[in-house]
Amino acid sequence: MSKPTLNSSDLREWEKLAAESAPGGKVENLVWTTPEGIDVKPLYTARDVAGLEHADTLPGFPPFVRGPWATMHAGRPWTIRQYAGFSTAAESNAFYKRILAGGGQGISVAFDLPTHRGYDSDHPRVRGDVGKAGVAVDSVEDVKALFDGIPLDRVSVSMTMNGAVLPVLAGYLVAAEEQGVSLDRLSGTIQNDILKEFMVRNTYIYPPGPSMRIVADVIEYAARRMPRFNSISISGYHMQEAGASQALELGLTLADGRAYVEAALARGLKVDEFADRLSFFFGIGMNFYLEVAKLRAARLLWWRIMKGYEPKNPKSLMLRTHCQTSGWSLAAQDPYNNVVRATIEAMAAVFGGTQSLHTNSFDEAVALPSDFAARIARNTQLILQEETHISSVVDPWGGSYMMEALTREVAGKAWEVVEEVERQGGMVRAVESGWAKRRIEECAAEKQARIDSGRDPIIGVNKYQPDDDPPIAVREIDDSAVREVQTARLEELRARRDSAAVAAALGELTETARSGAGNLLEATVKAVRLRATVGECSDALEKVWGRYRGDAPVITGVYGMAMGEDRGWRGLKAEVDAFAEREGRRPRVMIAKLGQDGHDRGARVVAAGLADLGFDVDVGPLFQTPAEAARRAVADDCHAVGVSTQAAGHKTLVPELIAALREQGAGDVLVFVGGVVPVQDHEFLRVAGVADVFGPGAPIPDCARRILEAIRDRSHA
Repeated sequence: MSKPTLNSSDLREWEKLAAESAPGGKVENLVWTTPEGIDVKPLYTARDVAGLEHADTLPGFPPFVRGPWATMHAGRPWTIRQYAGFSTAAESNAFYKRILAGGGQGISVAFDLPTHRGYDSDHPRVRGDVGKAGVAVDSVEDVKALFDGIPLDRVSVSMTMNGAVLPVLAGYLVAAEEQGVSLDRLSGTIQNDILKEFMVRNTYIYPPGPSMRIVADVIEYAARRMPRFNSISISGYHMQEAGASQALELGLTLADGRAYVEAALARGLKVDEFADRLSFFFGIGMNFYLEVAKLRAARLLWWRIMKGYEPKNPKSLMLRTHCQTSGWSLAAQDPYNNVVRATIEAMAAVFGGTQSLHTNSFDEAVALPSDFAARIARNTQLILQEETHISSVVDPWGGSYMMEALTREVAGKAWEVVEEVERQGGMVRAVESGWAKRRIEECAAEKQARIDSGRDPIIGVNKYQPDDDPPIAVREIDDSAVREVQTARLEELRARRDSAAVAAALGELTETARSGAGNLLEATVKAVRLRATVGECSDALEKVWGRYRGDAPVITGVYGMAMGEDRGWRGLKAEVDAFAEREGRRPRVMIAKLGQDGHDRGARVVAAGLADLGFDVDVGPLFQTPAEAARRAVADDCHAVGVSTQAAGHKTLVPELIAALREQGAGDVLVFVGGVVPVQDHEFLRVAGVADVFGPGAPIPDCARRILEAIRDRSHA
């Protein structure tokens, strides 16, 4: 029987049939255009994959589009990870043991914000943050408690740490040493990806130049002592969480990877000494087809990049990746829908060929995951891995006309980003100039406008809202209690160590930074072994490099343009203009981030939306104390302060802000709170003096109207 062939008349006939059910009677109305500008068609044929670069390839063979390993999940299922950490090391340790007993196959450690920013828990700048968004780690004693009873030669450990990577990784190495585990038996990953911190997550400490030296020193140390350990996880996850499209996330992540390769080579390493231990980390959102294509395109493009360094080891050409389902796609409204979202995203990661995976818990839109929610998240992966037979096929999407064509399209768009970074002078320069951050924020503002206008549906949020949405039980951490425990541990540690030996080791670390000679991780391990703390090691480097303070203007015009001619939007702009004409100035709002919370997507998108409405908007610097924010609000003569919170410190920091405003005679300045705030906390904040609370998913125009009305009422009082 002859194989049927597709000709032009067949396609024309299909178009006639399709037009009968297409909106407006036109097939082109069925085309979905992605944020990158990729047209996803309703029908793909063999013509769409003609001349495809990666056609007829096999898994385990260059260019690795179909997977880095020959049998992929059929022979080696992905590692099931659970990203977790909260309160004290002892409490997190108990949680990890429950994870491993319940089917988890590796540990992924979330550290609290003071640890990320290189502060000990007793530092005055970290009130409200200790143990809140991760586990508090001040010394190797905390690391030992974190992994007590967990054999580090058998359990893979991933650590999301960048700014304070030196003392935290040193603590892990010394803890393993004192557990009797040699470095060559350790497996896992340290994130060590500082460039993306300057773009989106902001848990940096030092300027970009010195920070890149730290990255290279970690890669060098691991390459020569830790053959099973990944010395870097080049992360696009946080870029997507901050608003980047799939292609922008991919392009910037690969450009970061190239910069790290160059830094390691400049350190004197040969490419095959370290390249096979580089790993990647991608976010997986709700654009299902694009996420599968993104992971396939990532391997293709990394192979293309690494070929240029002429490695001899084929593994140096392979991109291996961890994935995590999106935290941003989780909704506080109708939260059990998030179980479905995480499942769909997990399937995209598996179909795309991830090597390990974390599924977010359904309650993470409002709080740290409860045991109940974490179990569902973990079981989601176990069900996919053990009940569905999805992993029985190496590359289920291989040969799909649509997926192969879409892989090429995503790769093309991402490669344009890589080439633009090179025109900017490389990734370090693109970060320093603010170009990369600006690109991400433009995507975020446009996405938010599409949601707020209803063009991008979010079930339970802007479409099919439930009549009754009762609060869910959430995990709450008493940061004051954790701070007391950690402070006591620090006092005990400092009392029993050899202070002179610690001071000498810290002096050597400072000199290593100042001279440019020697390996910074090696010097830090020496200090940590003597019981130097995370804060002390960070301070030793700060003496030479200082603390970096980033600044970026608010993106204007993007949100308003995406709202278009929306009638409600235009009416609200007119009200803002009327206020300005009546009062002689525009409503002035300062958007504030308090404490060590650097997640600023929400703050900057809200600022962009308010500015496009005609508000006078001031974005305060990151990492302000409540007193500093109050002083700035008074100096700038603000009508209101909007506190954006993502890290659960609001019950401590917001009341302190209100008290500071009153102390400065500015009790009439309104305070609003928005972000990750459980419904259970709203009344607490209102009693404390907050004018209004906006939970996750609140449309910016609705927030703006309520802010304007409150300012107007206060002005008339």
